[in-house]
Amino acid sequence: MKINRRSFLQQSALGSASLAGTQHGLIANAAETVSYPKGSADACIFIWLGGGAAHIDTFDPKKRGDGKKVPGSYYNAIDTALPRVQVTEHLPNTAKILDRCILMRTLSHDIEAQHGAATNLVHTGRKPSETVIYPSLGSIVSHQLGPKDDRVPSYVVMGYPNIARDPGFLGPQHGYIYLTQIETGPNGFTLPTDVSSSRQQRREALLANWNNHYIERQPENQQAEIQRAVSEQAFQMAGPKFLNVFNLENETDGIRRAYGSEFGQRCLLARRLVQSGDSFVEVSFNLNFLNGTGWDTHNDGQLRQHLLIQDLDQAFAQLVKDLEKNRLLDSTLVVIATEFGRPAAFDSGGGRGHQPGAFSGVLAGGGLHTGQALGTTDELAKEIIDTPISIPDFHATIHCALGIRPSRRLFAGERPIPITDHGKPVPQCFS
Repeated sequence: MKINRRSFLQQSALGSASLAGTQHGLIANAAETVSYPKGSADACIFIWLGGGAAHIDTFDPKKRGDGKKVPGSYYNAIDTALPRVQVTEHLPNTAKILDRCILMRTLSHDIEAQHGAATNLVHTGRKPSETVIYPSLGSIVSHQLGPKDDRVPSYVVMGYPNIARDPGFLGPQHGYIYLTQIETGPNGFTLPTDVSSSRQQRREALLANWNNHYIERQPENQQAEIQRAVSEQAFQMAGPKFLNVFNLENETDGIRRAYGSEFGQRCLLARRLVQSGDSFVEVSFNLNFLNGTGWDTHNDGQLRQHLLIQDLDQAFAQLVKDLEKNRLLDSTLVVIATEFGRPAAFDSGGGRGHQPGAFSGVLAGGGLHTGQALGTTDELAKEIIDTPISIPDFHATIHCALGIRPSRRLFAGERPIPITDHGKPVPQCFS
């Protein structure tokens, strides 16, 4: 029996819940009876500040340090749209739209030394296992929500491939399309000059016939059906519906200028991708380092860190305003995340080390109870005083904003695995 792509993805999105009722029917899923809050988002733009952005120099400023022996913030603080809430002086545009946001100032975990391990933790919500490869946040959203349109992907990453973004046990149909050049779209999606559309159609028909023949001979081979669905999706995405998203010249010069530099253009493209039907878009802000080191501000990277912060400020604030103007803010959750923060003290080169015990993230839109700063750190932004937020809780909050149950069980083979590692949504985020 032939299964079309839409039916296949719908079955995959229902996924393990149906599987639990058949092959895994003996496994009780009491967590499904728990009531969870919901936002109104059906898409997420996930801004990744790779390297470990200094919260004390961005969203949780404290008293001034001197860049040498006296610990503290590297910049002055300014007031925001929220009473008694300040951010660094290099976030003036963000300060004005902070009423559309939730500052989470008390994120924490215990991975300090390794960027890769911390990145993987923040993307998957779990530490690595020897027996299971956990899916990324984007892959889970793809699995649970799917694309809004068959002609676009459900999961896009602007940046280079990395295992932290992988689908893990959910399989390749919930992997990502990655972009390194925003002007041309994904590599391999544009036909070579010597391949006409009719020639391409003949190629697709030949492949489809071969896949059908192969699947008919091996009806129990689920991987073959998965690969066919992935191939069909790729062919559909090579059409004008998806590729026209990358034509930023369709935007006015004023809009493009408002978003700013290369990172800003990526944020503009993220808005266009969400408009086209994507469910999860990660925008990686660690490709071209204006300060020489990116957000990993050891040594001299600290000296020009303000250039990164200013770039983030312009693009993020414009993205929020643009989503609002296009009536997409309530249906789009915007997240700013990083692998850990940085301490108030300066190292011997004038930069900062790593600090996973207290750092900041930002949520905007998504129908959440915005206009608040959650959590308090001490006078040097090192210790959490109140409202600690674990990474599983951070993930659970994101999932609930998207209408996804964080306790729902998926299956790696026959092993039941909840979407989050016992994560609970932060109640203050929901009205």
